[in-house]
Amino acid sequence: MTELYAEHPVMFKNHPIGFIVALLLIPIGVGILILLVWHLRNKASKLSVTENEILFEKGLLSKERSEINISSVRTTKIKQSFFNRIFGVGTVEIFTAGDAPEIVANGMPDPNKVRELIKACKNGG
Repeated sequence: MTELYAEHPVMFKNHPIGFIVALLLIPIGVGILILLVWHLRNKASKLSVTENEILFEKGLLSKERSEINISSVRTTKIKQSFFNRIFGVGTVEIFTAGDAPEIVANGMPDPNKVRELIKACKNGG
């Protein structure tokens, strides 16, 4: 199975002001800790899209995996603030049968690519 999209959430593009504040706090010593925890949280989440399924993994020591067959996807919703649109990031919500999203992936780079890939795979190619 070929991965069409496999990304972790991004740090700077998703929260540029928070990133700059963390950099400014480095001389105090707190900034390094903030950036380290933030980096580990981002690397602990991954959204992957293949031709047949969507996989969202979350967690560092203990893992939570959500796997959805593309044929069962009802809706893909992208949420982007003004700054998210400028930096090309956003939240991807994937809905199947219910009213609540099955997968919520925050801070994903190029979220519209995810929506387009899912749509193309659902339509057969």
